[in-house]
This record gives sequence, structure tokens and C-alpha cells, in this order.
Amino acid sequence: MHKDDLVKALVKSLLADSGPGSRGGSAASDGGVRTGQHTSKSIRYSQEITSVDDEPERPGRSLVTTDHEVIRRWAEARKGVPTTVDGSEHDGHAGVLRFDFPANGREARLREISWAEWFRAFDERRLNFIYQEERSDGKQSNFFRLESPDREDG
Repeated sequence: MHKDDLVKALVKSLLADSGPGSRGGSAASDGGVRTGQHTSKSIRYSQEITSVDDEPERPGRSLVTTDHEVIRRWAEARKGVPTTVDGSEHDGHAGVLRFDFPANGREARLREISWAEWFRAFDERRLNFIYQEERSDGKQSNFFRLESPDREDG
């Protein structure tokens, strides 16, 4: 089996394990940071968050997670909705992943997608979610970045 086929089979298996009644607790979404040849310094210096029960060490702390519930709660607390950038789709799959914060004015080039579609692309691409809960001054932060440990430009 080729590497691409193996990865697709593994992702399919992991997604099948996260059916109704589970918390999406497959290995792909257990909160553990994904590492690879191009893991950035941002990942290495961020506090790892593995569940919604984890708290930042201090205001302004960079955090990193792959936990779906942590990501969803973070976005929803900011009225963010899962989106993809129109025109970036390929082979029928979501393209560039983003969150739109309509309170800041709806971005025309963003197309809303389901959480399931957003997380499927997030897991298939082995992304990490780097974010802040609040700025160092204690105000809520909307900062986030998606990063792949497998891509130099990740």
C-alpha cells in the first residue's frame, strides 16, 4: 500500500470510530499535538491543551490543540463559524480553512461549511490549532493559526 492510500485508510478508520455517542475521541482529535519534520517553534513554545478542562498558564499564553471540542468552543465563544475560502477547494474537499467572525463584518470570500467538514479537512491535513484565549491585557483574543508539521510553509 502506498503512503497516500495508507493515510486515507487510517483517516477513514479514525473518522468511523468517532460516531454518535463519542466525543470525537479518535486519535485524530484527542488534543495531542501533531509533530513532523517541519514542526514550528510556535508549536514548541505553546502550551498544549488536550481538553476543555485545561486552563492557560497565564493571560496571553500561546496555546496549541487538536481537540475538536476545544476548537469548537473557542470559535463559538467568539461567534465564529467554520468556513473555507471560496475557490480554494480541490477534488470536492474544503480548501483553506478559516473561521469567520460575522460581528466584525462578513467576509465575502468565505463560504460557511459544517463542523464535520471543517474537522475532516483539519484531521486529514494533520493540522494544529495555535491560538490565544485572551491577550496579555486580559481581553478576549481572536488570534488563531492553523499549522501543519508536515509542510515547510505550514
